[in-house]
Amino acid sequence: MTPENSGPSLDDAAITAFLHGRNGQPHDLLGHHVGPGGLTITAYRPFATRVGARLDSGERVDLQHVRDGIWSMTSPDFATTHDYRLLVEYGDGVAHEQDDPYRFAPTLGEMDRHLINEGRHEQLWTVLGAHVRHYTGPLGDVWGVSFALWAPRAKAVHVIGDFNDWDRRSHPMRALGDSGIWELFLPGAQEGMNYQFAVRGPDELVRLKSDPMARMTEVAPKQAAIVTESHYTWRDDEWMEHRRTSNAHQGPMSIYEVHLGSWRQDLGYHGLAEHLVNYVRDLGFTHVEFLPVMEHPYVPSWGYHVTGYYAPSSRWGRPDDFRFLVDELHRAGIGVLLDWVPGHFATDEWALARFDGLPLYEHPDPRLGWHPEWGSNIFDYGRPEVRNFLVANALYWLEDFHIDGLRVDGVASMLYLDYARDEGAWVPNRNGGRENLEAVELLKETNGTAYKRVGGIVMIAEESTTWPGVTKPTDQGGLGFGFKWNMGWMNDSLKYLGEEPIYRKYHHGKLTFSLMYAFDENFVLPISHDEVVHGKGSLLRKSRGTREEQVATLRAFLAYLWCHPGKQLLFMGCEFGQESEWSEGRSLDWWLLEQPLHYRVHNLVKDLNAIYRGNTALWELDADRSGFEWLEADDADHNTFSWLRFGRGDRATDAPVVACVMNFSGETQQSYRIGLPRGGRWTVVLDTAGYHPDAPSSAGIVVEARQEAWHQQPYAADLTVPRLSTVWLVPLDEPSPAAIAADASSGLASDHVPDHATTTNGDQS
Repeated sequence: MTPENSGPSLDDAAITAFLHGRNGQPHDLLGHHVGPGGLTITAYRPFATRVGARLDSGERVDLQHVRDGIWSMTSPDFATTHDYRLLVEYGDGVAHEQDDPYRFAPTLGEMDRHLINEGRHEQLWTVLGAHVRHYTGPLGDVWGVSFALWAPRAKAVHVIGDFNDWDRRSHPMRALGDSGIWELFLPGAQEGMNYQFAVRGPDELVRLKSDPMARMTEVAPKQAAIVTESHYTWRDDEWMEHRRTSNAHQGPMSIYEVHLGSWRQDLGYHGLAEHLVNYVRDLGFTHVEFLPVMEHPYVPSWGYHVTGYYAPSSRWGRPDDFRFLVDELHRAGIGVLLDWVPGHFATDEWALARFDGLPLYEHPDPRLGWHPEWGSNIFDYGRPEVRNFLVANALYWLEDFHIDGLRVDGVASMLYLDYARDEGAWVPNRNGGRENLEAVELLKETNGTAYKRVGGIVMIAEESTTWPGVTKPTDQGGLGFGFKWNMGWMNDSLKYLGEEPIYRKYHHGKLTFSLMYAFDENFVLPISHDEVVHGKGSLLRKSRGTREEQVATLRAFLAYLWCHPGKQLLFMGCEFGQESEWSEGRSLDWWLLEQPLHYRVHNLVKDLNAIYRGNTALWELDADRSGFEWLEADDADHNTFSWLRFGRGDRATDAPVVACVMNFSGETQQSYRIGLPRGGRWTVVLDTAGYHPDAPSSAGIVVEARQEAWHQQPYAADLTVPRLSTVWLVPLDEPSPAAIAADASSGLASDHVPDHATTTNGDQS
């Protein structure tokens, strides 16, 4: 029997608002409701000729056409809500069974909304954005996608996409109280479908926006987000357990910085998971650092103008493909660092900019919300929901993608309100100062939360000023970073290289000054992408002289970098002496590895990493003055420097020690005397001059440290230090270079390497 239906009694103003795309509470009009008159079911089916509903009781009710595609019925025979399916005919005589999005409860609870508005939802990506969901009910299982969006000043929001033929009227979302969050579950929507949000702003204009929480997007100039779920099974359990139980700050860290699109073009995440992993493992780097992988529309920006903070760029594959790349690096014993950009974001109107019609993610005052140097928007760090967006984003990459650390871009620009601004173009803080107090709190919260939630990771600041305590814990007044890029060391070192050898004695202090503050912070020594672009030339071309002299200087400088206190970072191509300036639009000059001069630079870097990883003196006390001692800092006339690096232990007996001598002059230093802390035989483990093709090497030569006070040491030895070279020595009872190299490759890295992760030198050329 068909129950008796009465004529529907609907709010005509609500219908009009819905039809005009201005109804912020569509669930009050559509869906099913129980009132004094019984059960009401209302649906929007504009092209239907007949609409009914099948209830979970087995009965069918007919809906009446109210107007303009709105169908409704009210029946006193039902006093409770029901699971139901719509039966819709389009003049073809077939009743098409459809589910109704407006019969579902919200997918966000009150606690989720409260935490978001408080800025404390640490797993924001699990509730906002698009998520495939599965529900069971009396009429069977329902699969679909929930959409949730923060747009507090929007008057209405519609989700549009492949599931509704991009119709801007069919699927309005509901506002969840005064939280600013809009939500809708769409039965039948599926993974792989494209979508956007049509956001009606306070000015009544409708703007098409990509999802700020999208976990996959189309590649620009396309603008849609893509519904995606991870189906990846991780295989890096041992790496993750090792990470959780170890302190990366006190271990070896040798970082290879990579721009994914130009290391070797057209490889994609899967291709890189073979070729890049093999290459980095063969060279012995402990970590790779990727320039931003987050989605960005403009390739020459290198990823630093982000539009999709939660989406790995689709240029190189799907999110699970990126997970595969990370997984393969971990299984090869290589950590993964990502550049992260909370300091500014892209201005593209379809992305975050003026998201709900007014400044939302950016600060509304251009003196605080516009970056004059980079032509981009600055986040409103004081707004809880924006702060939550950024803190959760950092956690997303560390947790969901197993990333081992974030290098935070442009920290200096975040810390200072007057950064890159003329006088009068900035706003003092509440205390009248130039410090951006809200950004400071964001950085502290991000670092504190990341270190609390994710064991074994590192947070690294690109910070170029004298801001105190960048790497001090937050409870001691610091910013809470684990490391800071040493930009002063980088600038001074490269300026020194640019001088002719004959004039370097007048600039000697550029290589000694960094040791005045080397232990004030935990430093990374960066030779990054920024130093080999925009007319700066390649690292090889920064020194003077013939090509062979430039290569010799490069070799000496690389060994100087590896033995200087701090962790080292080297941009791709520098490891084999890339001659041309880096360009994001082409691959590295791999053909140079066919030339012995460049191939031997590649071999040098491989040996540097092996000796470095195998000798704790070069990394164990990086941030501790007790791990460093000058031998000779003042030999400017010979452009020569020498020092000792120590590990833990008794310096006079068993502490690991490396003696390092750098000669940046054009003259070989014969019988050059250096002081040593222990007597007996010392062996040369590295001589960069020996990496010139067919050149003799002093590596393996043994010198005798006799009892003679020199350089404030009780012993002394004489050695030859070739022109434009660096020489390292260790006591003979220390492991030999061959043993060091074997030990460096015998741990976790070799135990978990896929079958294809074996290569020979230069295999990538």
